[in-house]
Amino acid sequence: MYQILSRGADLIARGMAYLGGVILVVVVILTCVSITGRALLPLNLGLGPIKGIYDITEIGIAAAVFAFLPWCQLCRAHAVVDLLKPAYPVKMNQILDALFDLGMLIAATIIAWRLTLGMLDKMRYGETTVIMQIPVWQGYAASLVGACAFALVAAFCVLRSTRILVRGAPAGDAHV
Repeated sequence: MYQILSRGADLIARGMAYLGGVILVVVVILTCVSITGRALLPLNLGLGPIKGIYDITEIGIAAAVFAFLPWCQLCRAHAVVDLLKPAYPVKMNQILDALFDLGMLIAATIIAWRLTLGMLDKMRYGETTVIMQIPVWQGYAASLVGACAFALVAAFCVLRSTRILVRGAPAGDAHV
């Protein structure tokens, strides 16, 4: 069962990271096209900046950041202060890993919950972006996908840390 959950968490995290990468590349390409269009505007070539590029960039970057969080959590790549880690015994480090994973699960759950409430609020009031008039709730929804995946992967990481604490490190777990 653990192996199935491990593969599932890996699949979710990788898939979201790839999606975040695609979103980031699209935003970069659109930004370059917009900047080029703005630079060529004085030449009257029919080009110009992309209308609403700021709106697109804001929503895209937010979605990409949230898409990267599950992979970061799975690989234990969040910023940590481990100045004293070498001085602690292995069991103490395992306890701390489990506690930090639990803390990240709590944070991920709260983030997903608050994004849901924010999205519902933006839907209710019909708020849109200034230039392109994109409904703001769509940006929240795009970020919420990554936040929910982050919470799912964080839940697996709590299981993984607890399992390591109780049983010792499982053989072949690439993310430990």
